[in-house]
Amino acid sequence: MKKIIAICLLVTMCLLDAKAQSSTVVNNEVINTIMARRSVRKYLDKPVEHEKLEAVVRCGINAPSGMNRQPWAIRVVENKELIDKVTEVFKAKNSDMVNHDPNFKNMFRNAPNIICVCTPANGGGEIDAGLLGENMMLAAQSLGLGTCCLGGPVRFIKTDPGAQFFLDRLDIPEDYQLNYIIAIGYPDEQPEAKPRDESKVKYIR
Repeated sequence: MKKIIAICLLVTMCLLDAKAQSSTVVNNEVINTIMARRSVRKYLDKPVEHEKLEAVVRCGINAPSGMNRQPWAIRVVENKELIDKVTEVFKAKNSDMVNHDPNFKNMFRNAPNIICVCTPANGGGEIDAGLLGENMMLAAQSLGLGTCCLGGPVRFIKTDPGAQFFLDRLDIPEDYQLNYIIAIGYPDEQPEAKPRDESKVKYIR
């Protein structure tokens, strides 16, 4: 009987320990931040404080990179006039798109600030830059900020001659090119999470 009681106690303790570990994972601050992050496409008309932008970028450049090469160049645009000026060029070439959005303010999802990520023009660095960007977006989420990774504005800026002044202002190294832009600001929406396909995951044991 004593042996049975001991076994029951051991099983109970194991179950309680497993439950405690599961609770720890669920209540983990980093995991909660990851699960709460959404792509935000509506922002308040409120610039992000410089100190918060600095913190976000510092988290970005602390991302891992192959051989610690850090193959990126980051440009944080806090200049509203510059954002408005390149937006005017965009509006002139995309009037239909702009007119269909009654809330249109700028070409970066109306975000008050943007972070431009550049990588080597001859290729390479894209994976490292992706790690950098995810670090920044998660850091922003933890600070109550919203973000959205943008590709459309990059294509426009790189191909339209009228937007060359914007690239000039970024002062990108000669052997680098603009890869993607992160819109960042205080969110004016709370998007629901979209479904994730867990069937794409397999555990090999």
